[in-house]
Amino acid sequence: MQSKTSKESLTVQTQIVLPNDTNVMGNLFGGRLLQWMDIVASISAHRHCKRVVVTASVNNVSFNNAINHSSIVTLEAKVSRAFTSSMEVFIDVWIEDHVSGKKVKCNEAIYTFVAVDQNGSPLPVPVLIPETEEEKFRYDGALRRRQLSLILAGKLKPEKATELKALFAPEN
Repeated sequence: MQSKTSKESLTVQTQIVLPNDTNVMGNLFGGRLLQWMDIVASISAHRHCKRVVVTASVNNVSFNNAINHSSIVTLEAKVSRAFTSSMEVFIDVWIEDHVSGKKVKCNEAIYTFVAVDQNGSPLPVPVLIPETEEEKFRYDGALRRRQLSLILAGKLKPEKATELKALFAPEN
């Protein structure tokens, strides 16, 4: 299986926040943003492996800034690391100024997807080769995030989490 780069999985989606997307404060519902992120991230994961993918987990969501009614919202998703059958996808959320067109990052999230066959069994995915400094930073952090997630799920013993041990308990 041929390895791939993050840019090959880049998926960009732009939405405008309509009245039915907002809460009583006039801001985008968090659930609507989660839906948009799940869609864009699943397309990104599919582009990486060319297989059916399912959401395995929502690892992190940062609602840093409220997104107001009528905002133009752009979501950018890229695979940040691929493991045996799973892929971590990083989603950056931007709002665009109506007059200047300047984009400001307001939120981000990390999702995990698994490639599956018609029976729902996991399938192998291509290795990811990070290229930019940001991609390398996210790639390196993905293994630590994965190990923590596996520990919390009871699927990995803490003493086996080599990346986390190196981070929190470096050897002297």
